[in-house]
Amino acid sequence: MIDDKTLMEEAQKARGRSYSPYSHFRVGAALLAKSGKLYTGCNIENAAYSATVCAERTAFFKAVSEGEREFEALAIVGGKEGETSDFCAPCGVCRQVIAEFCPKHFKILLGNPEKFEAYTLEALLPFSFTEKDL
Repeated sequence: MIDDKTLMEEAQKARGRSYSPYSHFRVGAALLAKSGKLYTGCNIENAAYSATVCAERTAFFKAVSEGEREFEALAIVGGKEGETSDFCAPCGVCRQVIAEFCPKHFKILLGNPEKFEAYTLEALLPFSFTEKDL
């Protein structure tokens, strides 16, 4: 099993692969599936900003496209080029994608490999829209 610090370190590594020539804000994510497999993602920007994809969604889409449907934890590390933020929360769209696949108690680690805190999906998205609302 991958521990929280290792998960944060993997998110930091993924951040190094970010393609962010416009915002210069680099984000990496590491998603641990219940199977034990690790999926990483980075943000990938585009000159037509709406075509940009966040690190968190990249990791989830990679995992889901390979058949994963159950997840243990997600680590997110981000910040401007040359620095790492103390706190880089997922955007609203990413929170909604997380809610599609994870229960309210799903663990999300925010910070950096040296200092991070764990949050639940419910704490970050208290009024999520799910299949129960349809």
